[in-house]
Amino acid sequence: MPPVDDAFLHRVLSESKTIAVVGLSPNPERDSYRVASYLLEHGYEIIPVHPRASEILGQKVYRDLASVEVPVDIVNVFRRSDHVLPVVQAALSLHPRVIWLQLGIVNQDAARVAEENGIPFVQDKCIMLEHKRLLGAGTCTSCL
Repeated sequence: MPPVDDAFLHRVLSESKTIAVVGLSPNPERDSYRVASYLLEHGYEIIPVHPRASEILGQKVYRDLASVEVPVDIVNVFRRSDHVLPVVQAALSLHPRVIWLQLGIVNQDAARVAEENGIPFVQDKCIMLEHKRLLGAGTCTSCL
């Protein structure tokens, strides 16, 4: 398994096209909405995953990862740390290039499950902040 360092993150962010955002809120004031909006603006296809919404950011919403019908490069998670393990277990069937937990979200059991299944695992990092840092300019005010 490659180390999850800046070179790895740069490569994943550069080569990935489709990001499933688990816990993407339909509320424009939420970090998940702002981050997903940023990713859309920077050319990524966003797959919103939310149990009750039908459309977010103009995209069809899936109730859960098991319902996702398209290939996914990154599973980006906006869920509480203690709710992450089932999300990671569901993500395994999608065979993403990486599972990415947002800033402030950490779960070592989920990390172990992902890595045992050959899927690199990023935690406690904002995907928008890392994109700006590694591929663009500026700072991430939404992640602070």
